Amino acid sequence: MNLKKRLTITFITIIFLPVILTAVAFLWIGGIVSYKPDEQGGIIDGKYDISFEAISAITELTDETFYELQSQVSIDPERFMNREYLEEVNDKLRETSSFIIVRTEDAIYYTGDEEASQNLYDKLPGYGFGNGKEDGGYLYKRLRKLVKQIDFELPDGKQGSLFIVTQVNNVVSSHIVINLFVAIVAILIFTSVMLTRWINKGVFYPIRQLNKAMHSIADGNFEYALQAEENTGEIRELFQSYEDMRLKLKESTEEKLQNEKQNRELITNISHDLKTPITAIKGYVEGIMDGVADTQEKINKYIKTIYTKTNEMDRLINELTYYSGIDSNRIPYNFHRINVSEYFNDCVEDVGLDLESKNIQLNYSNLLPQDTRIIADPEQLKKVINNIVGNSIKYIDKEKGVIDIRLLDEVDSIRVEIEDNGKGIEAKDLGKIFERFYRTDASRNSSQGGSGIGLSIVKKIIEDHGGYIWATSKVGEGTCMHFVIRKYKEMGENENE
Repeated sequence: MNLKKRLTITFITIIFLPVILTAVAFLWIGGIVSYKPDEQGGIIDGKYDISFEAISAITELTDETFYELQSQVSIDPERFMNREYLEEVNDKLRETSSFIIVRTEDAIYYTGDEEASQNLYDKLPGYGFGNGKEDGGYLYKRLRKLVKQIDFELPDGKQGSLFIVTQVNNVVSSHIVINLFVAIVAILIFTSVMLTRWINKGVFYPIRQLNKAMHSIADGNFEYALQAEENTGEIRELFQSYEDMRLKLKESTEEKLQNEKQNRELITNISHDLKTPITAIKGYVEGIMDGVADTQEKINKYIKTIYTKTNEMDRLINELTYYSGIDSNRIPYNFHRINVSEYFNDCVEDVGLDLESKNIQLNYSNLLPQDTRIIADPEQLKKVINNIVGNSIKYIDKEKGVIDIRLLDEVDSIRVEIEDNGKGIEAKDLGKIFERFYRTDASRNSSQGGSGIGLSIVKKIIEDHGGYIWATSKVGEGTCMHFVIRKYKEMGENENE
């Protein structure tokens, strides 16, 4: 549920729920004071809608005056004939919406509210009806009046009655007020608690979760996940955005750590591989300086070895420089349309001279049409071929080495295979040889060297040409590198096909 809808529901709930519950409370409390046939004691007129319990609550308003007047009967009943005294009592009762009526024999002697008494005179009970009652309470529904009766007898033998009349429609029971107050407070508390829990669960709890998650991110912990599916609306979108951010940061951090690890490995590999030729160069230079090379033939041999080792160092440094270009996507490409057959004829000729000097046999076969062309950077593609052939030379362990270069037709693409009869690569290492800095255990020696980035460079160049590369190998038999590049076709050629 989105926040706008949640706020709308909250607004409606705040307005209508208390109103509905308050109405229910009024009906419930009204039921408490409703008509109960078995509680008629002392009530005349037979038609009423307030229980005895409610009457008792209302009578409490005039109890003090009632008991004072009742005690006056035994002390001095003649005071009931004193109009000033009666006025004083009546004024006191006005505070409780009440007034008094005094009747002697069958005549009305005094009334505190003439207008309100008109319809009551002929309904007042006779003398003696209030005797023996603690409060003498009677309720007249039609007139909405509660009457308390006190009977007295004057010294001259006249009998009289004093009535305390309370306007029921103007008096609200204190119990009812308290009940209504408690009900309204309970309703408001219930509404507040319910809405608070709902808002807390739907808004504040997810925000606290998100805050905790962000602190985890700040502390470098990218494992604190949030379940977006458990929420709806903006909260779900917020959780999903956090998850996307967390996963990207985690991936970026892991990649950064991996790159740092690879850089350390590169430095270690380069340092190890440079140490060997540097040590050799140093030894041969010292031999020349110390006169160990005492003939021209030895001097020439030492100088040739120094030259070879220098070239090896130069190759390692070039690989490192090239790797920097790969890492920042700054490899310079100069693409051309090239004829595959002519290009590989030149490459094989160059490679053949080097292989011949190393006593390695080169076999070359071209099964492509002579006019087959591709879009490629000649220099970068030459680097791919030299790198693969260089790896093959490095790992050939047979007395008679053999390298086969084959060009195959793949309809819309060309496939180049460069195969050797070297030591091969174990299955567990075959899927990793194109990773940066990866070198099999067998290659970690000074004679073979290598920084471990050569094949990653090859893979990068082939992929930048729109192709792909893979390897097959059998331990003890040799390895074959395969790469595929799409053919170049003129627009007319495509249309004719």
